[in-house]
Amino acid sequence: MEKKIENLKWKCMWVSHLGCIKGCLDYLGSELSDAWLFGATGHAFIINIHEVVCPSGPTAWHTEILFKLGKNIGYNIEGVFAKKSDSDFAKKQKLAWETTKRAIDEDLPCYGWELDIPEYYVVNGYDDTGYYFSGPMCDSGKGPKPWKELADSEIGVLEMYTVKPVQPADDIKTVKETFEFVMEHSKSPKKWIFPKYKAGLSGFDTWIHALENGKAHGLGMAYNAAAWSECRKFAVKFLKEAEERIGCSAGSLFDEAAGYYETVSQNLTKVTKAFPFPPKGEEVKDIDLCKTTVKYLKDAKNAEESGLRTLEKILKEL
Repeated sequence: MEKKIENLKWKCMWVSHLGCIKGCLDYLGSELSDAWLFGATGHAFIINIHEVVCPSGPTAWHTEILFKLGKNIGYNIEGVFAKKSDSDFAKKQKLAWETTKRAIDEDLPCYGWELDIPEYYVVNGYDDTGYYFSGPMCDSGKGPKPWKELADSEIGVLEMYTVKPVQPADDIKTVKETFEFVMEHSKSPKKWIFPKYKAGLSGFDTWIHALENGKAHGLGMAYNAAAWSECRKFAVKFLKEAEERIGCSAGSLFDEAAGYYETVSQNLTKVTKAFPFPPKGEEVKDIDLCKTTVKYLKDAKNAEESGLRTLEKILKEL
């Protein structure tokens, strides 16, 4: 037996998690902008850097906030999370399989982790063997992925989710809760950050330190630069959209914050040009290039610091 949801696919983004959520929302008929999704979930304003700039930075953090804040902008996510080391892992694999089949039968979009490479993928069908999906390196689709092989990998993490529409919250509540999370995340709390990773201004410091000490990973440099540059681009757009939606006394502060994050975005774009994707190798050997990139990151960090201070001011106004 085979069942597929036609016209369901991910939206190509460096942050594949949000690319999958956006693909699901588009299928559900949502008119949510890319910027509102990135911004209202907080993702547009965060950064997460491993001490050697591992390419896992954009995905290796506690991302459940994307579910919580997502309710503010019109979606609810439910699903199955498990680790290969769990004693009941086989049961969780089967639960994910049965849950996904039931959702697809009800014409509800799903997405999951590492159906191919270590990224997120929209699940748009199934047959007797496994999942059909769309995502990084297979935009037009791929499958079936045998359901018993899901998370049977070196990473060994199973994530499979169903996306449903809900009534969104008002814009002031949305922006307020977004910035509250962003300020908390920027302090690298264990609640959100794994060991050996840093967020916020410390994330920039970690990135700079790795470059200065020859520890930065080539693939990680290219991938982190692309992902966080994408985020800051949407941070600027989110702030402008928030000002239009809310129209409160904090309007000038939204403009001020957008200016700072535009500077962050411009400097991270320079990093993407210095370390384009795909990288030429795993090692970063060009000393002069590293020095130039360090300057870009320091300029980005300084602007980010001013941006975070302005977000705090907006919070007080709200």
